[in-house]
Amino acid sequence: MTVEPSGLGPLGDIQLLATTLRSDRTDVASYARLLSGALAGALPSGMVEVEYRRGLADRMAGRGGRPVAVVVHGDDRQLALREGAHGDVEAEVRRVVRDVVISRRTVGLEQWLQALAEDLTRVAARHATARAALERLLAGGV
Repeated sequence: MTVEPSGLGPLGDIQLLATTLRSDRTDVASYARLLSGALAGALPSGMVEVEYRRGLADRMAGRGGRPVAVVVHGDDRQLALREGAHGDVEAEVRRVVRDVVISRRTVGLEQWLQALAEDLTRVAARHATARAALERLLAGGV
């Protein structure tokens, strides 16, 4: 599938991006790898924040630990994923004004992915490197 650079933005492309992000990802670690690995270099600095939990074995081996939370900082909101108590994924949308969280809303993963796709599409409209990275993701190259 080929996506035109100007194609990112219409609702259909947002749906396609959300579907691509959704495929085979059911844990925080996989979203952390995608957002802090494949897309991080294309996204503005500081947009993606990953929280790691390091056990004693991780510290002894010099490993960074395992991702337990991901926060994507958008223009007026933060999108947070956190590992739940039973290994499930908890999703939250936070409204932000001048770097202060003014409200939090727990949402389903589908709604979180839709919001993430919208935010990534907005970033892609402003940044050519982000647009290229999202095009590669949609084409199956990331």
